[in-house]
Amino acid sequence: MPFGCLTLGEKKDYNSPSEVTDKYDLGQVVKSEEFCEIFRAKDRNTLKMYTCKKFNKKDGRKVRKAAKNEIMILKMVKHHNILQLVDAFETKKEYFIFLELATGREVFDWILDQGYYSERDTSNVMRQVLEAVAYLHSLKIVHRNLKLENLVYFNRLKHSKIVISDFQLAKLENGLIKDPCGTPEYLAPEVIGRQRYGRPVDCWAIGVIMYILLSGNPPFYDDGDEEDSDSRDKNLFLKILSGDYEFDSPYWDDISDSAKTLVASLMEVDQDQRLTAQEAIAHEWISGNAASDKNIKDGVCAQIEKNFAKAKWKKAVRVTTLMKRLRASEQGDTGASGLAAGATGGPPDPNMPGGSLLAASIKTALSEKAADAQTSTIPSLPQPPAARPEEQQQPQQQQQAQQQQQARCNGDVPQMLPQRKGY
Repeated sequence: MPFGCLTLGEKKDYNSPSEVTDKYDLGQVVKSEEFCEIFRAKDRNTLKMYTCKKFNKKDGRKVRKAAKNEIMILKMVKHHNILQLVDAFETKKEYFIFLELATGREVFDWILDQGYYSERDTSNVMRQVLEAVAYLHSLKIVHRNLKLENLVYFNRLKHSKIVISDFQLAKLENGLIKDPCGTPEYLAPEVIGRQRYGRPVDCWAIGVIMYILLSGNPPFYDDGDEEDSDSRDKNLFLKILSGDYEFDSPYWDDISDSAKTLVASLMEVDQDQRLTAQEAIAHEWISGNAASDKNIKDGVCAQIEKNFAKAKWKKAVRVTTLMKRLRASEQGDTGASGLAAGATGGPPDPNMPGGSLLAASIKTALSEKAADAQTSTIPSLPQPPAARPEEQQQPQQQQQAQQQQQARCNGDVPQMLPQRKGY
């Protein structure tokens, strides 16, 4: 019985396991993810192949919630750039979700296989993603986990469409959302700052994706000590909060100003000034002829192979787990707690990511952004520096950071950032 798990009422009607196996032949596990196992499944009558996601209820409340949420969201959507729900079952022990089978490659693999890759190719990818996200946003659905791993080609034909997958973290925007989730490198500043947020977080993530596809580099990344992951994660979060990225030479030398302008407008720290998905579609780089035809494959592929072969980028880390680990790493540090209390005018917020030290830093950064927002509009396009000798800049940056913290440490975190116009 399709969609049997969606029956509402006081008495729960479960599907029997045989209802699943009588209709579908489940193959071997293709891969295991945080919440579920993924199978290839064949419809016994039509012989058509699908993807099956199996969630075991015994794995906990979060797993059960993720399964029910994905089913609810996917029942609402029908768009050619979104992987469609085919069937869903709930037995006493499991949830089964059957989806269209995407047989194409991830975007990274597609780029590496091309003989020629240009801005126009990237523009085509981004247009499809933006159209799907604009559709979701029209339904007040926030995906909350847009990233390159969730963008795949539907098949291996030359002009295959891009489809978005993985709606376990998607949420209806009934009022602004506050619970943090997603993948750290794609998080919007308002999520890290534990501010109320909504659909603009997806537009920020699209900006991050576009930045990567045009340069092969992530916009925010701390390449510190591999063993000191806590420090590295804190530095990553602080860079995102302040919008600390650049269009570095030589990686961005051949990229058009139009592309840079769109990236900057999507990765606008103030969510009220950030472009909506619909506004981005209307941008000349997406809908016009501003995207360059110049071949940028060699430079982009070299950086992709350098940056994204690392396991920490391939692994999709839930930010809630990351924040708990960061917070635990600083528990018991009374000096840090004192610093946070003094910086915020009260006790440190136990829900802030990274514990007391990061909480103080986040409050400082957000207070700075709130002050800047009163005297400025959209910031000017970040320009690549003439030279970046890190060993010369670091002492100066540390000194400036200390001065800024002393000057702004009495600011309060705004309880709610203004809602983006047009939503």
